[in-house]
Amino acid sequence: MANRVSRAAGRALAAYLQRPVGKYVHFAVTPVRLLRQALQPGDVLLVEGNTRISGAIKYLTHSTWSHAAFCVNPDGSGPELIEADLEDGVRRISLERYAELNTRICRPVGLSPEDLDTVVGYMVSSVGRQYDLKNVVDLVRYLLPQPPVPRRWRRRMLALGSGDPTRAICSTLIAEAFQQVRYPILPEIWAGCPAHCANEILAIRHHSLYVPRDFDLSPYFRIVKPTVETGFDYRRLNWHEDPAGAVPGMFPESKQSES
Repeated sequence: MANRVSRAAGRALAAYLQRPVGKYVHFAVTPVRLLRQALQPGDVLLVEGNTRISGAIKYLTHSTWSHAAFCVNPDGSGPELIEADLEDGVRRISLERYAELNTRICRPVGLSPEDLDTVVGYMVSSVGRQYDLKNVVDLVRYLLPQPPVPRRWRRRMLALGSGDPTRAICSTLIAEAFQQVRYPILPEIWAGCPAHCANEILAIRHHSLYVPRDFDLSPYFRIVKPTVETGFDYRRLNWHEDPAGAVPGMFPESKQSES
C-alpha cells in the first residue's frame, strides 16, 4: 500500500517537473534539417530543456545543458534518438521533438565500427526500461530550481538517494553504453588537479552519475556544429542594414540594454 501511494505521488511529481516553463531563450537553435544532415549513429545530442526539472539540473550542474539523447539509425531512414525519460522510461523519439530548443552534438572520436555497434546495440536493447518513481525524495530536490547550497556542493545533490529518478534524469544510460567498450567520458585525474576536483570525478565514476555537461567537457568527444559542417561562408550572410547608420549585425539598443 505504501509503495503504491509513493509511486502515485512520484508520477504526479514527475509530471509536474516535466511541464514547460516560460522565458526560454533561443540563442541559436539549429534547424532540424541541418541537425539531420550532421548527426551520425553514436552521437550524443545535448539539449537545453525548457521544463521545471531542466532549470534545476542546469543550476546544479553549472551548465547550459540539462538533457542528453543518443543518436541511432537502425533502419537507415535518418537519425533517431533514444533517451531516458522521467515518466516514460527509456524510449525512442524523433529529432523533431527538440526542434525549438538549443542543442549541441558531441561525437566520440575514433570509435571502431565493432564498438559502435556494441554501444548502439546496448542503447537499443534498453528501450522499454521503466523507472520506479516510489523514491519521492529523489524528486523533491528539483522543486527548488535554485536551492541555497554552496556552489561546490550543488552537483552532489544529484546523488541524493541515487535511486531510479536520479538515473532517469542523468546521463547514466549513455555512460553505461560507452562503458561497454571502455570508451572514456571524463578525463583521468592528472597530477595537480585540485582535491575538490579529484573528489568530484571519483564520485561520478563510483556512482555513474554522469550529467550532460560531462560529454561537452570531455576531451574524448568532438563538438560538431551543423552550420559549420555544411559549408559555412560568412560572406554569404544577409545582415540587417540599419538606416540610422548603426554597424550591421549589432543588436538593437533594447537588446543591448537588457544585457
